Amino acid sequence: MWFLGAVLGAVVAAKIYSELWILGALFGGIIGWILGSRARQRNEDHFKSIEERLRRLEETLQHLEQRSLSPVSQPVSQPDSGRAPLPERKDCAKPAALEHSPETAHILATDLEPAVAAAIVAEPAEIPPPPPAQREEAASPAWEWLLRGNLMARAGIVILFFGFAFLLKYSYQHIQMPIELRLAAVALGAVLLLVIGWRLRLAREAYGLALQGGGVGLLYLTIFSALRLYGLLPAAPAFALLLAVVALSALLAVLQDSLALAMLGAAGGFLAPILTSTGEGSHVALFSYYAVLNVGILAIAWFKAWRLLNLLGFVFTFGIATLWGSLHYRPDLYASTEPFLLLFFLIYVAIAVLFARRAAGPVERHLDTTLVFGVPLISFGLQVGLVREFTYGSAWSALVLGAFYLLLASTLWSRRGEGQRLLVEAFLALGVVFATLAIPLAFDGRWTSAAWAIEGAAIVWVGVRQQRLLARLFGMLLQLLAGFFYVQDKGVPAGDWPVLNSVYLGALLLALAGLFCAWLLQRHRQELHPAERRLQDLLFVWGILWWAGGGLHEIDRHLRNSLQGNAALVFFTVSSLLFSRLERCLSWPQARYPALALLPLMVLLALRMTFHAAHPGAHFGYLVWPLALAAHLLLLHRHAAAGDACLKWLHAAGLWLLAAIAAWELAWAIDWWVAGRAAWPLIAWALVPGSLLALLALRGERLPWPVAAQLETYLVAGGAPLAIFLASWFVFGNVVSDGNPWPLPYLPLLNPLDLAQAGALLVLCSWFVEVRRLGLRPLVTVPLNIAWSVLAAALFLWTNAVLLRTLHHWAGVPLYLPAMLRSDLVQASLSLFWTLLALATMVLATRRVWRPLWLAGAGLMTVVVVKLLLVDLSNAGTIERIVSFLGVGGLMLVIAYLAPVPPRQERSQAS
Repeated sequence: MWFLGAVLGAVVAAKIYSELWILGALFGGIIGWILGSRARQRNEDHFKSIEERLRRLEETLQHLEQRSLSPVSQPVSQPDSGRAPLPERKDCAKPAALEHSPETAHILATDLEPAVAAAIVAEPAEIPPPPPAQREEAASPAWEWLLRGNLMARAGIVILFFGFAFLLKYSYQHIQMPIELRLAAVALGAVLLLVIGWRLRLAREAYGLALQGGGVGLLYLTIFSALRLYGLLPAAPAFALLLAVVALSALLAVLQDSLALAMLGAAGGFLAPILTSTGEGSHVALFSYYAVLNVGILAIAWFKAWRLLNLLGFVFTFGIATLWGSLHYRPDLYASTEPFLLLFFLIYVAIAVLFARRAAGPVERHLDTTLVFGVPLISFGLQVGLVREFTYGSAWSALVLGAFYLLLASTLWSRRGEGQRLLVEAFLALGVVFATLAIPLAFDGRWTSAAWAIEGAAIVWVGVRQQRLLARLFGMLLQLLAGFFYVQDKGVPAGDWPVLNSVYLGALLLALAGLFCAWLLQRHRQELHPAERRLQDLLFVWGILWWAGGGLHEIDRHLRNSLQGNAALVFFTVSSLLFSRLERCLSWPQARYPALALLPLMVLLALRMTFHAAHPGAHFGYLVWPLALAAHLLLLHRHAAAGDACLKWLHAAGLWLLAAIAAWELAWAIDWWVAGRAAWPLIAWALVPGSLLALLALRGERLPWPVAAQLETYLVAGGAPLAIFLASWFVFGNVVSDGNPWPLPYLPLLNPLDLAQAGALLVLCSWFVEVRRLGLRPLVTVPLNIAWSVLAAALFLWTNAVLLRTLHHWAGVPLYLPAMLRSDLVQASLSLFWTLLALATMVLATRRVWRPLWLAGAGLMTVVVVKLLLVDLSNAGTIERIVSFLGVGGLMLVIAYLAPVPPRQERSQAS
């Protein structure tokens, strides 16, 4: 319907004046949308009525079925068969839906016993006509006027009106006839239409109303033409006549209770200056004329709650004012334009108040949201255009507008109280919004996005209160448009003050509006359309993005790069605590997600810090990171009852982050202390993870919350990554570090690195044993023989590394793989050492009768022999080769004597 109206409006406007096709399309689309929405509402009401009747019919049929199956004192039979007729049940009245439905009677006559059916369908009653109030509410008056009654007469009136307008314009340009005579003829025809229509108001009501409407429109056209187009009337008499016509049309509409007549008169009055326009003339005369028309609409609003008439006047007045302002306004016209804007604003605020009072009786339950929220939005936009040359003009305008609405809300509350609570709340919200909006407007002109976002939130609120889907969708659309205009305005310079500048405050208002809408929709989730529930989630994400984006942008603008990471951490910490508080105070489950998002954000900031900071404690990090970790624990404790699956991983990830941050800080401190020398910084990386893992393994069950309450989480999900890191550090330290203990002397096994390596192995073993003791998966399923093999491999790696580091420090062999491979001393030492290891392993296996362990020692001995033949043998003429062969050979003899192979019936150690 709106599309058809827009097309027809554009065609008609283009025929009148080519440049007005946009305005015509706008007005036509609005009128078509209004009519279409009314038609949809009427169809919905009709379908609801049908469903109600079907429900009542089903209940009646169920009752009759139960009655027919229940035992009776006497058999029921046909009257002509000699049996007694069906006794009348006085305690069971016949439903109205059954009494007045011939179809129901036919069904009952064919499906039930004849006597029962005869008793039911007997004594049919006439269907009483619906009361007049219901008939008036059944359909929109405008829709009735267009599609019912004498449609030909109404269409003829509309065409006749346009014909007179074209005739006046043509006669002015081509026919040399006294203009006074032309206008008098048109005025006489208008008076005749009024008289005839009034005489026919009783006999042919619809026809008479159509004639009266056409007459009123022609009077408007005649007077305005005489005033501005031809200059035949002075201003004062002309406006007196216009006022008289306005009063006449209002009186006729009220007396005959005809919204159609009121709309025809108003539409004719608003179209008169457009149809007779030549592109020249005074805006004062135009707006004075429109002021008279709007006063008439206000007078009608005092008696009738005709929303369509109010919307018609609002759309015409502010639409034409906006078009004129964009085409013709200049700063020197401010003094002659501002009073009209204030007058129109006050008129339609008064109309909105009157509609709220008249629409629902003593307790107001409905608002004209278009006027309540559209009037300040459009008026403020026009006001900003008028005061754009004034310093802080927009800010002062917003402040005055906010004060006006706060004063109006206070006045209405003192006079009407609960009777107009909804309207008072709407005005109070507008007052707060515009008073708040004055702050960013004092810095620059980003009013569009902020005003539309808050306005959209207010419209969503009213749409929820009144259960109007269209209002809610429109409010959500305003949120998106607000964001679009904010992004488009990104090149405008902002204020120099932190926080108190339009860039941040604009983003803050966008975020608050989106979050408010998300909370409101979530609170009334059961009353929403199913598709709106997804929009609720999108609005929540929308608000969070604006909240985070505004804060990070402000940090980026006002802080140097080194401080930005820690400042962002403070911002995210405070935000998470705030959302956690909102979740509890407002019963808002969605707010829990940004509250629990603190840890992932901390991880991202820690990764960023690796590129911008030497250590976590730099640039006040020694204060920020402990507070952030404490806030993380507080949030986990506060939301522990929620039972979210992600809480387990948040506990574990918090342990990982604590270990990483503390290890990094300790490693940096030790490295700074030793000036980057020796193995001390490497050792520091294992101290914190190893200490945490040892604490969990040795005292996990006795630690307070959160460890004792989440023991499996901390030991397995939290401890396993720490164990993997510690094992990786163990391998890395043995491969790349020389173990330099500066300023201490190097002693094998008694130097700091080897002691740390031994401690790491002990911690890993303790953790593994504790997890298996508690029966925690997945480590409880790991076979012991695999665990022993891993431990043996770790010990073999560590002892070889100790040997190589000793040769490096005591014999001066470079700790470099090619140099080690070329060194005869290293090769001989490895051969002898591996042989000793094989000896110890095989002797132990023989005494314990562990055949697999003995085979492992034998395999190592085989490797030694192969090495002697391939590597040591090539070192001809060196003492190292001699020592290698002699030592290995002698040890092999010892092995053969002390460690014979155990029998196959060895004791199983797998368990």
